[in-house]
Amino acid sequence: MTTIGLKILVVDDDPMIANSLKRVLTYEGFQTEVSNDGAAALETVDRFRPGLVILDVTMPGLSGIEVCKRLKAKTAIPVLFLSARDDIGDRVAGLDSGGDDYLIKPFAYEELLARVRALLRRNGNQPEPPVLSLGELALDTATHTASRNGRSIALSTTEYQLLYYLMTNPRRLVTKGMILEAVWGYDFGGESNIVEVYIRYLRNKLEQDGATRLIHTVRGSGYILKE
Repeated sequence: MTTIGLKILVVDDDPMIANSLKRVLTYEGFQTEVSNDGAAALETVDRFRPGLVILDVTMPGLSGIEVCKRLKAKTAIPVLFLSARDDIGDRVAGLDSGGDDYLIKPFAYEELLARVRALLRRNGNQPEPPVLSLGELALDTATHTASRNGRSIALSTTEYQLLYYLMTNPRRLVTKGMILEAVWGYDFGGESNIVEVYIRYLRNKLEQDGATRLIHTVRGSGYILKE
């Protein structure tokens, strides 16, 4: 099942969990956004129009149960509940509120991804073709490989994630902070120049054999991927 073009909203009041899930889902090809409270999640659904919502049961303010009830009152978007409590009453409440599946924390990412794919299949989501392209540059999200003008380009995991982010935001200025959040996450504690380092790695690979520059620096602002 290809996933590029499918949108998922992650709702969890723990930023580390939410952004960890975002990184995993983005790596798998999903367009992913995060909300850290129930009210923001409902607003994001109206704007982002996800194909699936991953929803924490216990949140301050508007609970996951209440968010699901309001969501299901106006949409048929599938909801996968996450909960730290392995309690039959909680599971029944979540499913009775309209939830489509329920997963107990801690969980293996492989199981979460399998449940996500099953829910999307069950709800008839039709993904877009798995290849992103910009001019002569192509990125295959199924094999995590790139090519330019027919020349194959080997990518490390981080290089793929960075190029994927740039190619899902073509011709748009993205700041260093936006890249850090999307590729490394809020909890990244590494070197401050890591974005510049990986931009250089990508440029070296994309510009082999005298190919023109695709990743352009906007001094003091960030980067733009364009022909």
